[in-house]
Amino acid sequence: MSMTFNFARAPYIHFGAGKFGAIGKIAGKFGKRAVIITGGNSLAESGKMDVLVKLLESESITHYHVGFTGEPSPAIVDGAVSRFADKGIDVIIAIGGGSVLDCGKAISAMLRVGGPVTDYLEGVGTGAAHSGVKVPFIAVPTTAGTGSEATKNAVISHVGPGGFKKSLRHDNFVPDVAIVDPELTLSCPPSVTAACGLDAFTQLLESYVSTKASPMTDALALGALEGMKDDTLLAVCTADGASDVGLREKLAYASLISGITLANAGLGVVHGIASVVGAYFPIPHGVACGTLIGAATRMNVKALKAAIIDGSPKTPEARDAQKAKEVQKAREALDKFAHCAAILAGGVIDDLLDLIDWWIYTLEVPRLGHYGITQSHLDMITSESGNKENPVKLTKDEIREVLLARL
Repeated sequence: MSMTFNFARAPYIHFGAGKFGAIGKIAGKFGKRAVIITGGNSLAESGKMDVLVKLLESESITHYHVGFTGEPSPAIVDGAVSRFADKGIDVIIAIGGGSVLDCGKAISAMLRVGGPVTDYLEGVGTGAAHSGVKVPFIAVPTTAGTGSEATKNAVISHVGPGGFKKSLRHDNFVPDVAIVDPELTLSCPPSVTAACGLDAFTQLLESYVSTKASPMTDALALGALEGMKDDTLLAVCTADGASDVGLREKLAYASLISGITLANAGLGVVHGIASVVGAYFPIPHGVACGTLIGAATRMNVKALKAAIIDGSPKTPEARDAQKAKEVQKAREALDKFAHCAAILAGGVIDDLLDLIDWWIYTLEVPRLGHYGITQSHLDMITSESGNKENPVKLTKDEIREVLLARL
């Protein structure tokens, strides 16, 4: 691996149980007028919303509130920007899962420039370049999955016919502060914990074997994967383990690091598919990743082994320098999968594949068909799916096999 790399900045991170209690003082450093972004009712039901309000009021911070459910849409972002354009907002505070953090990130980005957010979305907008000027942004995750608290992009969605999941992206959009308190994840139901945990795992694994991985992202990813061994994910999704802050802390750390590694190394075919199915069908992002990671990893390993066999030095193709380089990269990627297998499964690559399948089965991750996806949709999905930083370029037929395995 080359020792030459670039590394994007991370937010100022406050990590650990009880860190939420400092949010008033942290927000107060940015000013006295805040917008709070939340999703659903879970924050209020857990009592944390009342705590937040008191912490802000103790610092004489005037606050407004935006609540929404589902994915952040252009309408939600544009509506909030219009509502607060003349309020002199000093800081945006988003508290929730990845969708909430993305929404807060987008509102922070658009309040200073105005206009529709779609103008700046990759692949669907007018191609307008954002200046990067934003309102200071504090990200407070209440799930352990997306790592959005450490990334520079906000995923904005329009679900349905003509749907899309596209990013608003700029180096300056990395949150100014991330408050990662594992106690905030204690109220997550097992299904949400499972989907988010598998999303974090997917991001760590995909960034680790990514074609853009570096020694720095490898070190971070492996350290976080260490925390997911010994059935940590399964344990935290049971009645006995759900209230274990130590287990929650390991997943929160894995999620945070997965955001940092994906921001610097990129992701693979699972996310290339998940962004497509999430645009057309009402499937949560974590579920999409969780249901696909087993089949996709099996296909990646199969394709990498085939690349080595096809490029064996016994064949004429191996004499070609480019082919030899591809074979070497395939060997390196398989070595990385083997390293993960040793960490997580205490064995070889096949043991890792079996472990991932066991997680998906035990956690009862829904199949794609549960969300209305049928074989009639596969041509459309495969035609739009990408595998940009995947360790091996899968064909459309191979991507189709991955999808078929999880229908």
